[in-house]
Amino acid sequence: MTSTKDTSPLAAVSHLLSFTLVVGGGSGLLHEWWGWLHFMGFVRFVVPDGYEVYGYVVMVVLGLTVGAAGGALSDRSRGR
Repeated sequence: MTSTKDTSPLAAVSHLLSFTLVVGGGSGLLHEWWGWLHFMGFVRFVVPDGYEVYGYVVMVVLGLTVGAAGGALSDRSRGR
């Protein structure tokens, strides 16, 4: 099985970082609001105490931005 999809290493890293930020931020928000689904426990060390909800929202927005930039990089490398 071969894949014709050429992804640059920078685009692949940005997609992985985007996934981690979005899932970690979403998991943190669900944990803060409802007290369950503490899926990615390491994100609690990333945000400052007292500003958890704001930090998790920033993580989700930053993840979406990094994902969009990675998509633009992969489109640019393919010549679109």
